[in-house]
Amino acid sequence: MATLTVPPVLSSPRDDAMHLYKAFKGLGCDSSAVINILAHRNSSQRALIENEYKLMYSEELSKRLSSELSGNLKKAVLLWMPDPARRDAMILRDALTTNIDLKAATEVICSRTPSQLQHLKQLYHALYGVYLEHAVQAQTSGDHGQLLLAYLSTPRSEGLEVDRTMVDYDAKSLFKAGEKRLGTDEKTFRVIFSSRSRAHIAAVSSAYHSTYGSTLKKAVKGETSGHFEHALVTILQCAENPGKYFAKVLHRAMKGLGTNDTTLIRVIVTRVEIDMQYIKAEYHKKHRKSLNDAVHSETSGHYRTFLLALLGPNHH
Repeated sequence: MATLTVPPVLSSPRDDAMHLYKAFKGLGCDSSAVINILAHRNSSQRALIENEYKLMYSEELSKRLSSELSGNLKKAVLLWMPDPARRDAMILRDALTTNIDLKAATEVICSRTPSQLQHLKQLYHALYGVYLEHAVQAQTSGDHGQLLLAYLSTPRSEGLEVDRTMVDYDAKSLFKAGEKRLGTDEKTFRVIFSSRSRAHIAAVSSAYHSTYGSTLKKAVKGETSGHFEHALVTILQCAENPGKYFAKVLHRAMKGLGTNDTTLIRVIVTRVEIDMQYIKAEYHKKHRKSLNDAVHSETSGHYRTFLLALLGPNHH
């Protein structure tokens, strides 16, 4: 595999902007140069490059990228440019208005922390003049819609402390609401999953297993279905191990015939600056092959080069 020649990040945002402009000039675009710069700049560096580019050339860098690049490379680069909260807002705007994708919307909402969601809600409203809750309400229904709305609006602690009595009480309530009865009391699942902290949900899951001998995830899958099930499983797995959850999402996107590039791009781009090392470790643990190798065999061209540059060195 070719190794990328990375320009040292000693280059200033201004130099980067000039090099990008050069890459756009002439016939065709020097995609390798664009990738070499942008894939190796963090969120604040990318913002500085965008500012410099606009100052120097009186045009938006993202507009220029949009006209110079195409296909999956264009999708990935344009999603990579903004900071995480703005990026999430863009993904949700698209998934809730243009290309309706409730799976993507559910994944993003249910896998983010309370502070990430807070920031995202403010930004969504600032960018689009609509409340995220209203956008969600317009596209969802039933238990799924109610769970997402509750998840967006209920404050949850991000601390690690849990109340054992509450944990045992919730485990029992979930057992009574699902496996113990005929039919399912969805409201109990909704309330507990939308209002408890990650640490608490993880503790409930482990209490459930030790008390009832089966896993809470199995109970969720047996008692619910569709988007509601997906939302509950996402909340549960991200409480226990987000790296493992996203490794599974990536594996599914690449498994079988064809690759779900939208998912591949969304997950890689949104997690690179958050927990990609954990995702790579979990992927390797489960599939005995590195995430880099899997992405390498499912993609090609500059698109492949860009994703691999984001993933970084191929450590197991």
